Amino acid sequence: MLTVRFRHRLRHETAARARLLTEAGAHADILAPAIGFRGHADEAAAGRDADGRLTVLAGMGAAATPTAARRAGGRAAAAAIAAKRLVLDARELTPDLAAEAAVGASLRAWRFEALKTRPDPDEPKRLAHLDVIVHDKRAAGAIWETLAPGVAGTLFARDLVAEPSNRLTPTLFAARLRALAADGLKVEIHDAAWLKREGFGAMLGVARGSANPPCLAVLRWKGTIDAPPVAFVGKGVTFDTGGVDIKPADRMWEMRADMAGAAAAAGAMLALARRRSPAPAVAVLGLVENMIGAESQRPSDVVRAVDGTTIEVIDTDAEGRLVLADCLAWTRRTVRPAAMIDLATLTGSIVVALGHHRAGLFASDTALAAQLAAAGEAVDEKLWPMPLEEAYAEALKSDIADIKNCVAERFQPDACHAAAFLKRFAGDTPWAHLDIAGVELRHEADALGPEGASGFGVRLLDRLVSLRFEEEDG
Repeated sequence: MLTVRFRHRLRHETAARARLLTEAGAHADILAPAIGFRGHADEAAAGRDADGRLTVLAGMGAAATPTAARRAGGRAAAAAIAAKRLVLDARELTPDLAAEAAVGASLRAWRFEALKTRPDPDEPKRLAHLDVIVHDKRAAGAIWETLAPGVAGTLFARDLVAEPSNRLTPTLFAARLRALAADGLKVEIHDAAWLKREGFGAMLGVARGSANPPCLAVLRWKGTIDAPPVAFVGKGVTFDTGGVDIKPADRMWEMRADMAGAAAAAGAMLALARRRSPAPAVAVLGLVENMIGAESQRPSDVVRAVDGTTIEVIDTDAEGRLVLADCLAWTRRTVRPAAMIDLATLTGSIVVALGHHRAGLFASDTALAAQLAAAGEAVDEKLWPMPLEEAYAEALKSDIADIKNCVAERFQPDACHAAAFLKRFAGDTPWAHLDIAGVELRHEADALGPEGASGFGVRLLDRLVSLRFEEEDG
């Protein structure tokens, strides 16, 4: 576990040292001119100081913003990849920017090392200790205490997404979630028999081909405000073969990350619990495998959701929306939340539309959509608003059931159809859908993380709760 300390003075350290410098202040540094460093945004350079210590200079540019500070901290950590301990010299920064730099360094220094039996000594290591040198230790430390839970939740989600599916079946996923009770969350795990009694026909249809039984995980944070909770609903498909409509073999291994929505929702709940948020919250996570077996559901099968809606299964690889349909309907009926936000690696078409830079945002509530977008911009987990029109729902009408799970023809806006499908099960509850396919994995390293699991959505949801739900009047 990463330990972070804020200190007043810089002492001689055996650790790698990083100085975070603005464009204006960089020229005063002795090392900067020698290595041609200017302090520009996205600039980092390494050299040896007068005592021979490895020193990294990371620039913020002229704009002293939280985003610039986070990215500078991340670039500093990336440049010191062999270090187990890093010292950030943030004395040029205000307390809030120093804390944000620590966020960036903590996120960038993450590695998944659980399965490395003989680590390569030349490979990057997971940072163990981070010291931040600041002028105002008390102020920077207090701000860090509000941000650190979001970092912890993000790293928890990354660890889950990075796990191979044989180590994270629905049952094993649930076991990892039970441990969150130590942080004050109430954890409920409901098995397949319970799902059958409650009428989760859509989710059970997805699970039919797997030897690993499904379950529903419900995480509750009571908070101190007497108000309906905000609900996070997560798609937790621990592996997705596509079912009978099997996926191509190319990059199918990435389907171990098809539970990233559930991981993000769980990470957000951990963040709320660790910072003792006053807002009540609930996460409902549908944990299931979509495999191929003798009992797998077929294209043309009809299943019945929790709310009684009959669904014609056109494509068994459009399984995530079936899982979410039951979870949304059950959450709306039993939790009666103030708002519902679902997260899912749902469609390839959102990747075609937005690439790997933003997640798709669909919403029935304009205020909720605006607050989600603002939260995403603030924490570098960016969203892009997508259309949600009646025409997309019309396209899902079935000849033999109430609705079909997708449109079979090629060149269709599947992300929009999927969102229209989910909206039906959200009813009149303020609702938003985040299609995070394309951003749940980093395909190349950037300032806030190495290649691999991103933990996208955790800090966004944590920020949203602080913006919208932590006031008594809502």
